[in-house]
Amino acid sequence: MSAPSGDAELGEFGYTNKLKRTLGSFHTFAAGISYISVLTGTFQLSYFGLSFGGPAYWWSWPMVFFGQLMVALSFAELASHYPIAGSIYNWSKRLGGKHVAWLAGWMMLLASIVSIAATALAYQHTLPQIWGAFQVIGDGSGTTEAANGVLLASGLIVFTTLINAFGVKLMARINSAGVAIELVAAVLLILVLAVFATRGPEVVLDTQGTGSAYGGSGYLGAFLVAAIASSYVMYGFDTASSLGEESIDPHRNAPKAILRSLIASFVLGGLIILLALMAARDLTAPQLTEDGLQFVLTDALGPLVGRLFLLVVFVAITVCVLAVHTAAIRIAFAMARDNALPGGSKLARVSPRFQTPVIPAIVIGVLAVAMLVFNIGQPQIFSAVTSLAIILIYISYLLVTIPMLVARLRGKWSSEKQEGRFSLGRWGLPVNIAAVLWGLGMTVNLAWPRNEVYNAEPPFHWYLQWISVLFVGITAGGGFAYYWFVQRHRIGVLADHAANASEDTEDPKPALS
Repeated sequence: MSAPSGDAELGEFGYTNKLKRTLGSFHTFAAGISYISVLTGTFQLSYFGLSFGGPAYWWSWPMVFFGQLMVALSFAELASHYPIAGSIYNWSKRLGGKHVAWLAGWMMLLASIVSIAATALAYQHTLPQIWGAFQVIGDGSGTTEAANGVLLASGLIVFTTLINAFGVKLMARINSAGVAIELVAAVLLILVLAVFATRGPEVVLDTQGTGSAYGGSGYLGAFLVAAIASSYVMYGFDTASSLGEESIDPHRNAPKAILRSLIASFVLGGLIILLALMAARDLTAPQLTEDGLQFVLTDALGPLVGRLFLLVVFVAITVCVLAVHTAAIRIAFAMARDNALPGGSKLARVSPRFQTPVIPAIVIGVLAVAMLVFNIGQPQIFSAVTSLAIILIYISYLLVTIPMLVARLRGKWSSEKQEGRFSLGRWGLPVNIAAVLWGLGMTVNLAWPRNEVYNAEPPFHWYLQWISVLFVGITAGGGFAYYWFVQRHRIGVLADHAANASEDTEDPKPALS
């Protein structure tokens, strides 16, 4: 009997498949779109875009989409050839070597853990508006809001930890059901907002004078800041390929899932933001720049209808955190079976009962909850760190697209189309160049040390304004120093994960290369 599709590539990487192939095409699509989670992102971050760019910030949505589409097309080609767990880590290893791979994997793993905590906090802006009883601690102001947010977020992370520990099939069922609800609700929301529209689409030309605060740069300066809101949403589409070792026919399904999840998110999210701006009763209402689209729902649609749609946002947040947690586990597992993380043999162990890496699920959940503690005493620092985590993801993407471009220029990446494999053909080089240029540009925009982004409220400190540069430097430099002087000497595929390894071997030592 021949090996399942995708296992031949695992052999090329030096691995044997310890995970179970059970996920179909919708499961992989759902994983990608739930990570992006257009309802979570647009509702959680719309206030930021409106605050700095006015309604005209909407134009950042198609701009970010086209830039990320270049990245997604490059990833789709890689996913078709190498559908493997911890996609970013293993792709960069294939293209740029083990040093580049470790840095990409480290930054993606850290950013994912922070993203789990940050996204889970969105419960605080949603659940108490649905039912006041969710405000368990205090009245929702000051430190009580932060403490209650941590309580709700911790409960969600415990839930995603348990689901991921009990196996990928259970996770996929819950995630797929949540995504189906989210997609149907998104379409209904678009239709309802269209009915309640009070102005035309020309609203997206209104800057509300936000460019006046940026001197010579005018609205461009305001727009680049506002565009960060869209940049924070459209990423994570690579999750579909990170489940490649657990997917059926991943060569065909993974590339389609990557592209479909990004395109669907762009269409639905773009229409929701546009029609919400058209339906808002008062575009100058201060609540619009404080609560964003949540305010539009309750104000324009009425409390009852608004709460019904907020229930869907609750579902979207839940499956988003579930998907981010799932992706983080696969990165940790992929690095651990290379013995690239401390305690690699334990982190790489696959439960014979649940056929999933249980220990990484628990460790990542504990670390995410620990991150939340900072939000109680230092909410400004926590907010800055969560923003900075996105920069790490953009950099980790660059650690794939840049080596891929180098491989193309050196003639080491074939553009020939193979049967059943996604290929960009002659468009591969220009798409790859565009992906690199976009990634570099957006990384600079995200990391630019602006008070408006990283130190908007007092107390004002120089290190908060420059926290983006400091955080990336310390994270990348400190992490790589640990790898170079400590972990690098231990790396090697663990024997029980090595290609052609016996299924019942217990030897945890790295296999010799």
